[in-house]
Amino acid sequence: MFSVGDQVVHPMHGAGVIDGIVREKVAGVTQDYYVFKMPVGGLLLKIPIASTQAVGLRSVIPKAEAERLLSALPGLEVEQCGNWNKRYRDNLVRMKSGDLYEVARVIKCLMTRDSRRGLSTGERKMLHTARQILLSELVLAEQARYEEMEARVDRAILPRAGEEAYTQGGSL
Repeated sequence: MFSVGDQVVHPMHGAGVIDGIVREKVAGVTQDYYVFKMPVGGLLLKIPIASTQAVGLRSVIPKAEAERLLSALPGLEVEQCGNWNKRYRDNLVRMKSGDLYEVARVIKCLMTRDSRRGLSTGERKMLHTARQILLSELVLAEQARYEEMEARVDRAILPRAGEEAYTQGGSL
């Protein structure tokens, strides 16, 4: 069980903080909910405490693990499937896994593809979501600024790519 103030990760939304615990009645059933708030973007979710394991809610990785992940980014291998539909489904499964290395693979795959051929609207949205998931957790784990972490990840994933393509004012 988490407490107010704990830093946690939702697999499909990224990292945030338990802002509160509330008891509410929904559809005739009263249960306790975590109030999950993301510092970046201000998203607020209510997650039933009884289903946190099924949702995949977990603690933010420690700083040492974040550093290992950042070091591993340049060497991550990615598959370049030509079939858009299969690639999209495979990437969605990776993102839902909650595994940051799998999320990083999605980002690397899509950034590489974008630098060579461009992305469809669906893949561009997926890239944006995957980057939010990864960056939000790394920002909390490293206690760093979002822009600083974004630049580090971009340099590690595509060392030759211009950072401006993926920063706040770029193509996402």
